[in-house]
Amino acid sequence: MSEVKTKASFLPSKLNLLTTQPDSEITTNSPRYLITQERQGEQRKFQIPTNQEFQPSIPIEEIEVIEVIADRQEYDEQRKVITAQGNVVMRFAQSVMTSDRLEINLSDRLAVAKGNVVLKRGQQVLRGAKFEYYLVSDRGMIFNARGEIYQPSLSQDTNVNQRLAPEQTIFDRALSDRLINAQPLTDITAGEGIGATIGSSRDINNSNNSVGGTINRLRFQANRLDFSGTNWTASNLRLTNDPFSPPELELRAKTATFEQVSPLVNKLTTTKSRVVIDDSLALPLLASSYAFDGRPGRGAGLFSLGFDGQDRGGLYIEKTLRLLNGTKYSLNITPQYFLERALFPTAFSFSNSEDGGFDLATLGLRSNFQANLTPRSNFGANVSLTSFNFNNIEDNLRARVGLQQTLGNVANPYTFALAYNYRDRLFNGSLGFQTVRSSIGGVLTSPNIAIANTGVNLRYQASIQNISADTDRQDLLEADRNNDRINLTRYQGALFINKNFPIWSGTALPSTQYQGLRYTPVPVVPYLQIYTGVSGVGSFYSNSDTQLSLEGTIGIQGQIGHFSRSWLDYTGFKLGYSQNLRGDESPFLFDRLVDRQILDLGITQQVYGPIRLGVQTSIDLNNNQEISTDYLVEYSRRTHNITLRYNPVLQVGSFSLRISDFNWQGNPQPFDNEGISPVIQGVKQ
Repeated sequence: MSEVKTKASFLPSKLNLLTTQPDSEITTNSPRYLITQERQGEQRKFQIPTNQEFQPSIPIEEIEVIEVIADRQEYDEQRKVITAQGNVVMRFAQSVMTSDRLEINLSDRLAVAKGNVVLKRGQQVLRGAKFEYYLVSDRGMIFNARGEIYQPSLSQDTNVNQRLAPEQTIFDRALSDRLINAQPLTDITAGEGIGATIGSSRDINNSNNSVGGTINRLRFQANRLDFSGTNWTASNLRLTNDPFSPPELELRAKTATFEQVSPLVNKLTTTKSRVVIDDSLALPLLASSYAFDGRPGRGAGLFSLGFDGQDRGGLYIEKTLRLLNGTKYSLNITPQYFLERALFPTAFSFSNSEDGGFDLATLGLRSNFQANLTPRSNFGANVSLTSFNFNNIEDNLRARVGLQQTLGNVANPYTFALAYNYRDRLFNGSLGFQTVRSSIGGVLTSPNIAIANTGVNLRYQASIQNISADTDRQDLLEADRNNDRINLTRYQGALFINKNFPIWSGTALPSTQYQGLRYTPVPVVPYLQIYTGVSGVGSFYSNSDTQLSLEGTIGIQGQIGHFSRSWLDYTGFKLGYSQNLRGDESPFLFDRLVDRQILDLGITQQVYGPIRLGVQTSIDLNNNQEISTDYLVEYSRRTHNITLRYNPVLQVGSFSLRISDFNWQGNPQPFDNEGISPVIQGVKQ
């Protein structure tokens, strides 16, 4: 066991009541002490023996005073064993432990707690039937262990060399009651969680294979957990993000060993590990070792899958390599192999050849360089190569170089960007995909600005760019030419105003396992509202052409049901109409406003249990032409969500996985209980 410097700032004033020695006489150079007290009784002080052979892992002078309070206490002087019984509270090494019974062997520096053991250090909570702990060496074991892990403070809470924030005195039962009280779960809220997307989303120039977010709070259960410092080994481990039991989603392993390789890098090694869904379906995990790298931009994984029917011919695989990864600079290189292009060369419109095969045209590359120049400015460079056949490099290369600066309020800033784009790929409604050969210039974008308390929000954008892109205006083209491109400078300003009008709002079900949180991490609030918007865009070109437009939008959207019952208990919908007025048209094709009357339709419907189907479409009413349509299949649970999306018009699709993050209060029960940049009204969004 340990002793401590007794001049610690958090020591209670009641320590001045020691009858054997006043607090003023205890110094860091004097022997170390264990302070015990019976409730409504006297305090006692014990010296913890040390010798030259004893080499603790924690510096003796860094260990705080050990305090114990209980209903009854006995001391066996011959065995040098203190026995405390009845509502025991022990404070040591910036930790608080409660139990029914506690034995402390002064010679072995060993504490053994039994019966409803709860240990709290910082934000970490451990529970068990029996707890053996060598305090000074910071090692021990827990039997029938369970508890909660709060990841944001895990490194600090488990580092005995770091000082935690001081807590209030423990010479009462308040903290003990809070820790061991088996109150029902309350205040359950959902955080961001972990999200992963495979495929293309709204940036057609880059694949959207990404993993982001974090799970802050987890709970675990194990037959036995042995730990030493920040490392631990568990037998029959069960780990979940679900606050309820039995868990919807959990990781099970015969054994699990956690090692802290460095302050930001951790490693988990498991045996016979598997993911278990609904306590019945078990999916074995092929990997047995997992690295958790907290350094910015770090990630694990053998490869990623993507889907892009336009540039890459459908399904492809890629692997990101981190060549440079610092606090200010990062460089990623991502080789790609276009699997579907190799096997089915005519599946999409990229090629009319039927040869296919494994050649240079099936290989691609993405690279990304980022430099954080100042806290509010950064430089970025992106390159995308969709074929290693360099005979046609101009049609296979896309690139962007840009400098971005935020201005004004840090929480809601303006953004000013200077950028050069080569072969920027945009989607302009019924005109389809358009490629801007090159553009260079600056764009100022405002934040969302709330107008007093009216509910009206506005934002604006201004830009100056020199642009080289395709046109169909014969009067602007040379008679003898190699392409249909023209070069003009465009001066553009845009203003967007919107306001929502609530019609009706229902009440969410309670945040319980079988009500509000049955199929979703956040209880569904039924509502209906009307949304409106007005936007105006003015584009002025160096050849004296202009494109002025004014657009109005009105629609109704909402959701009905609570997504709690098994059948047809959720319907989400959107119905909108947009009408615009336009003067002259743009000389370019990529920003020309041609869709004058647009109908937006969308519906998502629960079919059975966690399964929802959805479709979202936009139609040009002038010619009844489909602009874009998304089809979605969703499997939604409280702890996880899987969504499949495909857009046959844009020829892109994605697979998304979300693992939910929860926060809660109370004592959880044991376990057995795309890449497209759209052009809207001539403005690149």
